[in-house]
Amino acid sequence: MSKTKDEIIKVFLSRGIEQIYPSPAEFTSYLAQSQPLKIYYGIDPTGPTLHLGHLSVMLKLKILQDLGAEIIVLIGDFTAQIGDPTDKGEARQVLTHEQVLTNCRSYKKQIGKVLDRQKIKFVYNSRWLAKLNFSQLITIASEFTLGQMVERDMFQERIKAGRPVFLHEFFYPLMQGYDSVHLGVNAEIGGNDQTFNMLTGRTMQKKRGQEKFVIATKLLVDPTGKKMGKSEGNMVTLADEPNDVYGKVMSWPDEMIMLGFEICTEVDLTEMAKLNKQNPRDAKMVLAREIVKIIHGVNKAVRAEKYFINTFQKRLVPDEAIEIPAQIGELLSEVLVRAGILSSKGEFKRLVDGGGVSFEGGENVADLYQKIIKTTVFKIGKKKFVKVLVPEN
Repeated sequence: MSKTKDEIIKVFLSRGIEQIYPSPAEFTSYLAQSQPLKIYYGIDPTGPTLHLGHLSVMLKLKILQDLGAEIIVLIGDFTAQIGDPTDKGEARQVLTHEQVLTNCRSYKKQIGKVLDRQKIKFVYNSRWLAKLNFSQLITIASEFTLGQMVERDMFQERIKAGRPVFLHEFFYPLMQGYDSVHLGVNAEIGGNDQTFNMLTGRTMQKKRGQEKFVIATKLLVDPTGKKMGKSEGNMVTLADEPNDVYGKVMSWPDEMIMLGFEICTEVDLTEMAKLNKQNPRDAKMVLAREIVKIIHGVNKAVRAEKYFINTFQKRLVPDEAIEIPAQIGELLSEVLVRAGILSSKGEFKRLVDGGGVSFEGGENVADLYQKIIKTTVFKIGKKKFVKVLVPEN
């Protein structure tokens, strides 16, 4: 049964939302009156893949897209060169424009896994930010005080620790704010770590007689509160293979299960309540399957679950095990490097030291000079299986 507009709005507000400015009530009223919503979501191409943090926002945009909102995805090809200082203890590394464009090469394809690409307007902020002259920049900067910028938590932490805060970092929220002014949007959505930047844009628009809703969404964080994303090196990406997505989700702490359901799936709240009472492992398997389904479709989600059960629960060697030839007496490290499974013997050493190389039965390889004595299956890392084949006598 299809939902009414009021029901759809209720679903939008009931999950994954940290805060709406100026208020959820005003935003609800605006949507209920069928006024046109022009909303943008900005993504800085600081890496080549989008991740579940982006997915959670795109699922909110999908609901608004179904309500008829005009969706703008802004590729921050200019702002990414500067780097958003949000939550950073050090200044971000400056990227070249060529690096940025390379990073975002497959973004549209990844976004198309969740949203209808034909109904999205893609824009690049270098088109207007790169054209601002110094006089215009001074005018924009004069709208804010140094105190407003320095009050940000990460700047205060750096100052207390005696670490530098660079002048160009203050310009990032001004640039993001000017994006809103240039686009003439009446809404912006982003993770709650972007609240300061989004509200900067709201302030700039109000001074120009414009109004903008700011929708801050919940972040996918681990039990310590640390964000799961590019910077932390623990992200699940929209470019990951189905088996990898499933396996990575299954490695999450149990405390993340319900948050994952809330912001990374379309499972309804009633079903979530039931899942919350299940065995955590079983609930996590449903979560992993739902996330793979959104990114890769139902069939691949089912296959990924089967692969996980056979490989990690029944400990069967998967059909996808990579087969490589070797001779009796060769060093396992040399065989793996020659086949391109590992980049170097140094990587092999790191894996062995960390218990990351094991025999088919689960026993870890402890000898850095492990030799090949027969055809053997090895598990390399968390998810890769290699079958080393030796000639039969």
